[in-house]
Amino acid sequence: MDATLGLIASDGFDGVTIAAAAGGAGVTRQTVYSNFGSREELVSQAISGLAVEVLGGIRSRLDATDTTCEYVVELIVAGREAVRTHPVLAALLQAERGNPVFDTGMMSRAKPVARELLAPLAERDPGVESSLDDIVEIALRLALSVVLFDDDAVHADDDLRRFLTRWLLPAMPA
Repeated sequence: MDATLGLIASDGFDGVTIAAAAGGAGVTRQTVYSNFGSREELVSQAISGLAVEVLGGIRSRLDATDTTCEYVVELIVAGREAVRTHPVLAALLQAERGNPVFDTGMMSRAKPVARELLAPLAERDPGVESSLDDIVEIALRLALSVVLFDDDAVHADDDLRRFLTRWLLPAMPA
């Protein structure tokens, strides 16, 4: 996974091949195929692992929120900041071949990661549990659009917070 992330950072998604990842990790191509099955799965798991690691670092920001809406808003704001500042995650903004954001199976692979990040909501407020899958779905779709389609109206974090709160607050469980 580290070798794959290194290839993404240096060469973008186009630079990731099973052979290059295996060589960088000091293992055989067969070992990579046995563990990941395909180049797409290797890239997806590497990015997912990095995203969980990076987002794990923002837990304190999430812990400081009081409501379900604030939690989701802060997760999206902090996620966008991470994508903007981390060189490997910044590669997600490039629409090139092999980018897992533009892969047809991306949503099915991203939902478990998003669910893990949003699961603390149900621990904080058990009433959220019945809506958690919907919250995961909308938060994931909103986060992707915010990261991919930046503009002046929501470029600053506080502007993004106001926008997200205005639209998410009525949709969140009380």
